[in-house]
Amino acid sequence: MSILQAILLGLVQGFTEFVPVSSSGHLVLVPWLLGWPAPGLVFDTVVHWGTLVAVLAYFWSDWWGLITAWLRGLVRWDWRDPQARLMWLLIVGIIPAVVIGYLFQDFFESLFGAPVAVSVFLLVTAALLALGERLGRRAQTVGELGWRDALVIGVAQAAAIAPGLSRSGATMTAGLLRGLKRPDAARFSFLLSAPIILGAGLVSLLGLASSPKPQSQAPVLVVGFLVAAISGYVAIRGLMRYLQRRSLYVFSFYCLWVGVSCLVVAWLRSA
Repeated sequence: MSILQAILLGLVQGFTEFVPVSSSGHLVLVPWLLGWPAPGLVFDTVVHWGTLVAVLAYFWSDWWGLITAWLRGLVRWDWRDPQARLMWLLIVGIIPAVVIGYLFQDFFESLFGAPVAVSVFLLVTAALLALGERLGRRAQTVGELGWRDALVIGVAQAAAIAPGLSRSGATMTAGLLRGLKRPDAARFSFLLSAPIILGAGLVSLLGLASSPKPQSQAPVLVVGFLVAAISGYVAIRGLMRYLQRRSLYVFSFYCLWVGVSCLVVAWLRSA
């Protein structure tokens, strides 16, 4: 992989991890469209850790408050603090992804080599985003969430392990359907993403031992990591501002366009 490819794929990962258009889907489709080899496990792990740094940096004060409140609640066995309660909701929300990811890991991994399936899942993402905008009540804040709401959003996140199904899109849609306002749905989605990205990265690290000389890829890995971290931070900042007043329809149309376009390309290549 060249430095230019690392920059482009780092940008793809950074911007699409949080913008609801599926980062995993784009990391499959972009190399496929350009005729590049698949990035591989090492690069994929490193750029995901870049976006983990981005979400932790943007929400560092939130995470500090959540963790300290939860630890105080654990010591006192008192969960009346809203921050401690929100931390419990995040824990509930990550359980479905952990369970489903563990049980169906091989199935989801097989989809990363199937651009047509990824394109179809992008169409599903487009439909979900439009559905969330159409039916969401957008009346509640994160502080009004209950454990059932967190579980529903967590199930949506678990389903989005499949490439092409946007994790942020699925969780924001679920949040909207549970009554959250757009910025609150995005905030809960991004907070929920950090443990999952961390866990997925740790699991991926187990496979690095079988990778041929990962140290020889150091320049492209460093570039990919830094680009993903910076672009991921910019994407979060921009999306949080965007959602204050605007809808998710533009991302729905984008996913529809990309999904249909890639299906046409696949058909033309097979003809």
